[in-house]
Amino acid sequence: MDRQDAPVRPPAIALSDSPAPNFFIIGAGKTGTTSLHGYLNQHPEIYMSPVKEPCYFAPEIRTGNFSPGFRGHVQRQTRKLKNILNDGEPVQPLGWIAQDWDNYLRLFRNVRAEKAIGEASAAYLWSAAAAANIHAQIPEARIVMILRDPAERAFSQYLHQVSVGLTRASFREHIERALRDPHQHLSIYYPFLEAGLYAAQVKRFLDLFPRDQVRIYWYEEAWSNPSDLLRDLFQFLEVDPEFQADTTRKSLERRRPRFARAHYYLKKFNIWRPLRAMVPESLRPGLRSAAFRSGSAIKIDPADRQFLIDYYRADVEHLSSMLNRDLSNWLK
Repeated sequence: MDRQDAPVRPPAIALSDSPAPNFFIIGAGKTGTTSLHGYLNQHPEIYMSPVKEPCYFAPEIRTGNFSPGFRGHVQRQTRKLKNILNDGEPVQPLGWIAQDWDNYLRLFRNVRAEKAIGEASAAYLWSAAAAANIHAQIPEARIVMILRDPAERAFSQYLHQVSVGLTRASFREHIERALRDPHQHLSIYYPFLEAGLYAAQVKRFLDLFPRDQVRIYWYEEAWSNPSDLLRDLFQFLEVDPEFQADTTRKSLERRRPRFARAHYYLKKFNIWRPLRAMVPESLRPGLRSAAFRSGSAIKIDPADRQFLIDYYRADVEHLSSMLNRDLSNWLK
């Protein structure tokens, strides 16, 4: 795959003439960044891009690099864009990905007096080029990352892929396919495992941005007390830290189809959506309960966890040394 690692070079538009972000939630994926995006958006002094994952500064995330199956997934997401942007302008066929500067700036046209202007693209942490591209364009930007036990992160990503109908394989089958994948295109297999190799990813940002412009949170601690997480993050972004966001609503919560094969084909042939539409609103929670198992009861198989611990061990030890952080729980 052509990674196009040269820095993104937008047209010569002064940031003062057109609003642009001054902070970024860069990942990792499956660490609660979708929920965090929603909570930050409640703050009156914060403006969040109405589109999560625009991925402008990650040149690897371009439609020409997608596998055919993954391209279809992005096309389905793109159908929502017209109503989300609501600016009277046409939406590109695969417009979820902001591929040029003007298109990217559409996301910030509604900025008014907000002090903190942000967007969230979990691919930025994995991207080999995003750190340099953000720094070249917005060197004063504040960077927010959340790191999660990489084995659990991979399992959570797998569960999401199953729930949206992208795979019907077992977790071990999925891992083994990811290890065999030739990495020519972005797909459900790549960078499925690579996204959890944090050490080099974190270093790219710490090499470029002053440490006081970077905030690193740890998933297992941060989400045990969302109010404390948000208070600290509000202070980091220099907005009112006492604002109380409603954290009762969580996005993309852990779930798994009870009948994975049937669910896969219902999604593949676009049957699930019209089937759901036929069910009265009052009965839909029951339909979801019948179709999905949810919550912490969904556990990774111990043998699969040990396999991933061994895969990630050297990288976890490197990250632990680099950040002077005890990460031994990730290796149990």
